[in-house]
Amino acid sequence: MIRPEVQVTLWRWREVAAGAAVVGVGLWLVRLGGYLLLPLGAVVALAGVALAVLAARRMRFVLPVQAPGVVQVDEGQVSFMGPQVGGFVSLRDLVEVRLISMRGRRLWRLRQADGQTLLIPLDATGAEALFDAFSSLPGLSSAALVAALQPPRGADSRALQAGGENRMVWRRLWSGIVPRGPDQ
Repeated sequence: MIRPEVQVTLWRWREVAAGAAVVGVGLWLVRLGGYLLLPLGAVVALAGVALAVLAARRMRFVLPVQAPGVVQVDEGQVSFMGPQVGGFVSLRDLVEVRLISMRGRRLWRLRQADGQTLLIPLDATGAEALFDAFSSLPGLSSAALVAALQPPRGADSRALQAGGENRMVWRRLWSGIVPRGPDQ
C-alpha cells in the first residue's frame, strides 16, 4: 500500500514524529487550562521538545549501511565483527574516541587504557547503536557527537578519502593521575 522508499522515510522519522506528538499532547493540556493542567501541559510539551531534538540528533548519526561487519553494544561492551578484523571494547575501559579516515572510509577509533584499539566503520550494520553508547561517556554530549560527524571546515572529499581526517572526539580525563613518561 505504501511505496518502499516512503515507508523507509517514515520509519526513519518515527522518533521525531513521536516527540512532536508528545508536544501536541502537552499543548492540548495547556489549552485546557487550569491550575493543574497548565503546568502539567508545559512540562509534557518541554519533554516532547527534548525527545524530538534528541531523536533528530540520533537520526543524523544513522548512515546507510555500506561497510561490511556488524556492531553490537551489550551491557557496556562494544563489539565489532568484520569479515577480516574485529574485537571488543569495554566502555568503562575506554580512554579515547577518534574519528579517522583510512582508505576512503571513515572509522571510529576506540582506544582502551591498555592501548588496544578497535576500528569501526561509521557505516557498518548496527553502528547507530554507538550514538547512545558514546553519549553515556562522561563529558561527551550528543550535540558534540553529531558535530564530530560533520566534515572539517575547508576539507574536501578528496582530502578525506586520502586519509586526511584524524579528529579527537572524546578523551577520558583522569583526575589525580599523572601519566608517566617513557623516561620515568
